[in-house]
Amino acid sequence: MKILVINPGSTSTKIGVYEDTNLLWKKNIHHDSDHLKQFAGIAGQYPYRKELILSELRAEGFSSDDFRAVIGRGGLLSPLQGGVYAVNEKMIDELKHATREHASNLGAILAYDIAAAIDGCMAFIADPVVVDELDDVARVSGLPGLPRVSIFHALNHKAIAHRYARDMGRKYEELDLIVVHMGGGISVGAHRHGRVIDVNNALDGEGPLSPERAGTLPAGQLVDLCFSGNYDKAEIKKMISGKGGMVAHLGTNDARVAEDAALAGDAKARLINEAMIYGVAKLVGSMFVVLGCHADAILLTGGMAHSDYLTGMLRSYVGSLAPIVIYPGEDELGALAENAYNALTGAYEVKVY
Repeated sequence: MKILVINPGSTSTKIGVYEDTNLLWKKNIHHDSDHLKQFAGIAGQYPYRKELILSELRAEGFSSDDFRAVIGRGGLLSPLQGGVYAVNEKMIDELKHATREHASNLGAILAYDIAAAIDGCMAFIADPVVVDELDDVARVSGLPGLPRVSIFHALNHKAIAHRYARDMGRKYEELDLIVVHMGGGISVGAHRHGRVIDVNNALDGEGPLSPERAGTLPAGQLVDLCFSGNYDKAEIKKMISGKGGMVAHLGTNDARVAEDAALAGDAKARLINEAMIYGVAKLVGSMFVVLGCHADAILLTGGMAHSDYLTGMLRSYVGSLAPIVIYPGEDELGALAENAYNALTGAYEVKVY
């Protein structure tokens, strides 16, 4: 069964063709940021990106009639349970009128439209960032109108948790796991028997500082900053997500550059790296408590999991809590293809949005 996978990013569209779960071909289509400015927001880029995808497939000799499924990266939908969802008109309408713009909003729209032109082809999304499986107690904050929100790297969290379960000859639904995704943003989730019952909001700055996120900030000082008259709302938002964290301290959002500087003796770079991992360790500890002081494993993933320096530092803090298993990097195309394959074969339930 041939599966087309589509993962739109801010300045790229990654596509892959799989036979069952075996990669046949992939392409990272780069988009010039100045060229994208001519379109009316993310939604306006849809025809342009669709034609590029179809053009690349034709150039590689793939016939669209071969595909049994097209799966796209899920966008900023309403909160939902994890899993595979068939794309429907309700989902498309919500994404076209989303209150928050994000390139991933195009994933379902592109999948739906391309699949609609192919007889017997299904359109799916899987584990978008808005997966919400929080326990009720985890939603409560100190203000009734500001509940905690679940936005995190759900696709990679779930894929790595399933992979570990397979490696152990177990089922994901049987395990208690702490999954740590360390990339431009950092998310740490408590996975209890197949549900992420608590996780930090990695998009809006909750949790440890990361290469591009400020992390949890002192509330009173943040209020003072907001009303200082020196910054508008957009600038404050950018400080929290995009220009906060490592890049604010060191002028780079490249964790490899920051690590090299620390190892070369730069005291400030060393301090910021240590502060980042210190924050991750505290969050891992809190998730360990959420799971009743028991975890079958702590799984480290994302780009920074390639670093022996960072993972070694984290291991020194939390290694006594549970076995640490490292799955460095992320394979979002592969994770999406696997979800589509399992949906087609009946291994996963196909949910309705």
